[in-house]
Amino acid sequence: MTTNSEWFTRAQAVIPGGVDSPVRSFRSVGGTPYTVVSGSGAYVTDVEGKTYIDFVQSYGASLLGHAHPSVVKALCDRAALGTTFGAPTQGEVLLAEAMTARVAGLEQVRLVSSGTEAVMSAVRLARGATKRSKILKFDGCYHGHSDALLVAGGSGVAQMGLPDSAGVTAGAVGDTIVAPYNVVPTLDETVAAVLVEPVAANMNLVAPVANFLQGLRAECDRVGALMIFDEVITGFRLAYGGAEEFFGVTPDIWCFGKVIGGGLPVGAFGGSRELLTNLAPLGPVYQAGTLSGNPLATAAGITVLGAMDRAAYEALTTKAQNFAAQLQQVIRDNGLYAIVPTQGSLLGLYLARSESAAPTNFDEAKVLCDNGLYRTFFHEMLSRGIAMAPGAYEIMFLSMAHSQEDLDATLRAAAEAARATANG
Repeated sequence: MTTNSEWFTRAQAVIPGGVDSPVRSFRSVGGTPYTVVSGSGAYVTDVEGKTYIDFVQSYGASLLGHAHPSVVKALCDRAALGTTFGAPTQGEVLLAEAMTARVAGLEQVRLVSSGTEAVMSAVRLARGATKRSKILKFDGCYHGHSDALLVAGGSGVAQMGLPDSAGVTAGAVGDTIVAPYNVVPTLDETVAAVLVEPVAANMNLVAPVANFLQGLRAECDRVGALMIFDEVITGFRLAYGGAEEFFGVTPDIWCFGKVIGGGLPVGAFGGSRELLTNLAPLGPVYQAGTLSGNPLATAAGITVLGAMDRAAYEALTTKAQNFAAQLQQVIRDNGLYAIVPTQGSLLGLYLARSESAAPTNFDEAKVLCDNGLYRTFFHEMLSRGIAMAPGAYEIMFLSMAHSQEDLDATLRAAAEAARATANG
């Protein structure tokens, strides 16, 4: 069995839809997904032996690139000593110390196994600490697939054409309020917390407008609600100290994932020492996990954070922003109108046939994401050896491993792909 089609057929026999996360199915772009055999730096190679320059990078988890030698060594060294114990380990302490040392106001963290689990637990903590029930989230922001938050979720939900999800009851979302992104809502004393992506990265990329996050902080303070930053994507990718450093706004609770696991499953949520005393075993808010603080994940995460000093973040941001400007121009020079917004090293990509403004909310983003151009552009790029996310609502991720030669090759492919898409 040597082709992507054969492997996908085999997968569909034993895995629903042939994938373990819906966007991987290529449902929104059509065609057959490639099955990855290996990755190295900026590249992935599929079962047919084709190598792609990879801008998925596990949706941002691979900050140093795939199979970075330091991460591989850390994993091998750690695996030889055991992989899970259900007991305290040194690694979880070291990773928590590394995280709290970087982020002002983050005094303690609780490690979990995924971003979904981190956000779900943060919401429970907020409700337990405030003794309030309602949560406010923003339209088009994705906070994992827990029932209470799988409403107006953007990203994979939007790409599947689903308004929310079957199996989520009205009661499960009855205490969830949805508001438009980039508009500061008026809260009342029933709201336990406001949950926000500091940079919306699940409706493609929508940056916060001036004073949105600051206004949100002030409104939370006015009514005593807690502000939760979902930094599963932005955490330790936007900047050395994450979104708090990047925007100068301090939330009450942070949620992390992706980068802090160095490519392994992990999540974390945290805040002040006082707030975290509400968690069991100290307080009444229960949360637990057999694999939480997994030694392999903490070893990889410590290695990645240790490799990224402030100069590394500055270099990655400069590389990403230069590339974004060039990508936008090369697509515009070849028959399509492109918007390539950036925040730090995060890149979006919206395509249109005529001049369009950068979206500021989900409704505006949806118009561009659903115009059908990305589907064709994606396959034109893939055929030229460039792997992007198989969905218009996702963003692009550069790693430290992407070289200028990789980016130049991508720009040449984008010129050809834009022409083919425009003519198609």
